[in-house]
This record gives sequence, C-alpha cells and structure tokens, in this order.
Amino acid sequence: MPLIDRDPLLLTPGPLSTSLRTKQAMLHDWGSWDAGFNAVTAEVCRQLVEVVHGDGSHVCVPLQGSGSFAVEAALGTLLPPGGKVLVPNHGAYCARILKILATMGRQAVELALAEDAAMDPAAIDAALAADPAISHVAVVHCETGTGILNPLADIAAVVAARGRRLIVDAMSSFGAVEIDARTTPFDAVVAASGKCLEGVPGMGFAIVRREALEACAGRSHSLALDLHDQWQYLQRTTQWRFTPPTHVVAALDEALRQFQEEGGVAARGARYAANRDRLVQGMATLGLAPLLRPELQSPVIVTFHAPAHPAWDFGAFYRGVRERGFILYPGKLTRIETFRVGCIGALALHDIDAVVDAVARTLRALGLPTHA
Repeated sequence: MPLIDRDPLLLTPGPLSTSLRTKQAMLHDWGSWDAGFNAVTAEVCRQLVEVVHGDGSHVCVPLQGSGSFAVEAALGTLLPPGGKVLVPNHGAYCARILKILATMGRQAVELALAEDAAMDPAAIDAALAADPAISHVAVVHCETGTGILNPLADIAAVVAARGRRLIVDAMSSFGAVEIDARTTPFDAVVAASGKCLEGVPGMGFAIVRREALEACAGRSHSLALDLHDQWQYLQRTTQWRFTPPTHVVAALDEALRQFQEEGGVAARGARYAANRDRLVQGMATLGLAPLLRPELQSPVIVTFHAPAHPAWDFGAFYRGVRERGFILYPGKLTRIETFRVGCIGALALHDIDAVVDAVARTLRALGLPTHA
C-alpha cells in the first residue's frame, strides 16, 4: 500500500509533473474545427516561434504524437532526394535518429562518440570536410540518456561555415536552454509539449526556417508526417489536417502562459539548474555520484552511478522510491549500470529535498549504505 495519498511526482524527463492550472486547462472540450480552438493553435505556434526568437524567419508546425514523431517528420520532410545526414552519436536519442533514417532508407553517417563526452565541433567539422556528400547534420541538443548538454551554437557555426544544414532535436532543452535563431543557424529545431514547457505529452512541433520549408513540397515519405503539407493546410484553413490533440494543445497554451509569467527561458533554466545542484548535493551525502563532470551536465536530468553493492536491485529501489511518492527513471547506458533523476517539471527545491529523503529511506530499507 502506498505510503502517501497523492499522485507520485515524476522525476523523469517527460512526461513530468504539471501545475494545477495546466491540469485544469484540460477540463474543457474543444471542437477541432472551431474558430476558438484554431485561435488557440495559432497563439501556441506564435509563442513557440518567439521562444527561439524566430519571428519572421521561422514558422512553427505542430504535429500530433510524441517528440519522436516530430523528429521523424522533420527528417522526412527536410531531407532532399539523395540527402545524406551526419549524426554524432553518444546516446540513446542520437541512436534513435540513426534508426529513423535507416527505417526511412535515408543515407546516414554515424560519428561515434563516448557516452560521457559532449559533441566536439572540431570532430563534426572534420567529418564534414571528409565527406562533401553530407548535406545535413542532425544533433541532439541535450542527450537525455545521460544528461549531457551539447554546444549547439558552436556546432551550428561549424555546420553553417561548411554550407550544410542543421536539424536539432531540442526535445529536452527547448524552453530551459537558450536557442537563438538570430545567431544560431538551423533549418529546424524539434521539441514537444511534455518537456521543459511543462505541458502534457501528445504534441510535437518543429520550428522550421520558412525558406527551407517552402522548398519541401512532396518530399516527405509519409502523409501523416509531412510537415510541409501540415503547414500549408494550417495556413490555408487555420485547421489541423487530421484530428488534433485538443486537450493537449489547450494545456500547452496554459503552460506557455505560466512559462512567460515565470520569466521565460532564463528563469525556467535557472530553476531547473537550482534543482539539479540541490539534487547532486543531496545525493552526494548518500554516497551517490553523478556520471558526468559538472561542465557537461544539463539542468534537465542527472544520471547517477548505481551503488556498487550486492544488495543493489534497481527494480526494488524503484518500487521503494515510488511508494514514498516519486517516480524515477532507469539508466540508458550500455556500459555502466545507472539510474536517472529528472530536474524538470513543476518542481521546487523542497520537492528535491523530499526525493533525496525518499532515496535515503529506500536505500536503508534495502540494506544499502547511505553515507558518502
């Protein structure tokens, strides 16, 4: 029987715990073709473009489904026939891009990296110099499998200098880490409703350079994932092509309102960074060390080494922490046993203190040491 009587808090990289206001926004029904809902869609898209300072140069194309739907849509829509993609790979979500490209039958070049190392712009530059056929680079801004934050602006500068195009999976950074379309050239930045914007899952979106999108008619391998067709239909009718996730869009509209009230990217990123620092400090007192060096660590999620103890069992640990009110994430590394704790969502420092206490109590219940 649970030790608490509320929903457990999600210490995961999405879905995440949302505010009461965001939950309440989903208590109303919307007509998918109604002018009122169409106005909500337009406002959400306007604000999403504004987050990356893309007004006038970029457009937002919303899409039903998870973030991976939107990543596949961006790749399938923006890659020209014969296009070839360089994918720096140091984690699960980089590997997912490679799998998407392989499934679509698109050419890809993998730049293999260590799981605990950031992407190196110089290595990307060398790969582009070595293969003139590469037309695009696809990068994950924050590799959520580990929590590494990659140097996007430096990568974008290298890609632009080589005359290639950049597609960015910003799923776990959008809204918490600054991305500026005025100074960071990209063809698309892809994210989703249920991450750092603190909405609920169900809507992906791509912020696409208008000129690039205009050239993409008929390119997509898929009807449902055709961003050009979706954008054109929205422009022509103000409506989604197919039934939209109305409650998800309404929740995101309310979440964006709170995002602006909090102070936008800078304030949200600062809160998450404070959560991260408090978490790392608290877990250190229990003898739990993060995988990454501090300079590589994003404010989104922290990967911890699992205790090197014969009594360690992630399943039992997970269940114990859940009974105490928190849902954690397993690790995604292949070489080292780890677990992950998210820092994003409607969480404050007292929530972080509470999860550290829940971890301590669970470790003791499992017969594991709780001291550094």
